[in-house]
Amino acid sequence: MSGLILLMLPAALLLTGGQAAAQSETALETLREAHAQSRRVVRGEPMYFERDENGDTVFMETLDPVWIFPKGRRMKDGDWRRYYKLVFNFNKVYPYALVGRKMMAQVDSTIAADVSKRSERNRYINDVEKELFRLFEKDIRNMTITQGLVLMRLVDRECGMSAYEIVKTYESGLAANFWQLVARLFSQNLKTRYDPSKGEDAKIEELCKIWDSGQWNSFYFSIFMEPPRQTVIQQETLDSEVRKKTR
Repeated sequence: MSGLILLMLPAALLLTGGQAAAQSETALETLREAHAQSRRVVRGEPMYFERDENGDTVFMETLDPVWIFPKGRRMKDGDWRRYYKLVFNFNKVYPYALVGRKMMAQVDSTIAADVSKRSERNRYINDVEKELFRLFEKDIRNMTITQGLVLMRLVDRECGMSAYEIVKTYESGLAANFWQLVARLFSQNLKTRYDPSKGEDAKIEELCKIWDSGQWNSFYFSIFMEPPRQTVIQQETLDSEVRKKTR
């Protein structure tokens, strides 16, 4: 009997060891599943790296552009909000002022080269006015009053003439006085000249310089954390021509 027990003991030990191993493997698998479930999901983009001449790893990353304002600029919260609003409005209307400068130069050169009579000039100006309404009436009607005022300042800057002088030169003194009266009803003055050395015009001049330097996109992004919306102008030259009176 004892001999039988001795013979069965190794088999029992083997069986018990096998069950223990199986249980151990099951426990390990359970731990693996729990670890996998608790593992954080990797998000974002991997960082790139380079190795220098000593074999050290240097991680590389590209940062979004920011604009550093000059030292000494101090404004309250309300002033900053007005400034950000000016930046937003400037971004929308400045392209119209630049196109307006090109079109005014085209009108002046056409009048100087092709107009010999007052009647021809009047017909040409009327044709230009109708074409401008066709091209820009919808855009200008969608502008806010503040955007329209900024555009007036920018047109003066680009064309070298106040809104009053432009109307008087290309229309008549009577028309200029009429629109001046309308502007005064809204506490505005069409005769006010652009002065880049003071007030709102100084801030506009600063924005013009940033635009002309090619840094506008990064400047705008540093304020609004998104690229600026591009104002697309489909036509930058006029099709109107001087109509000669045929006999």
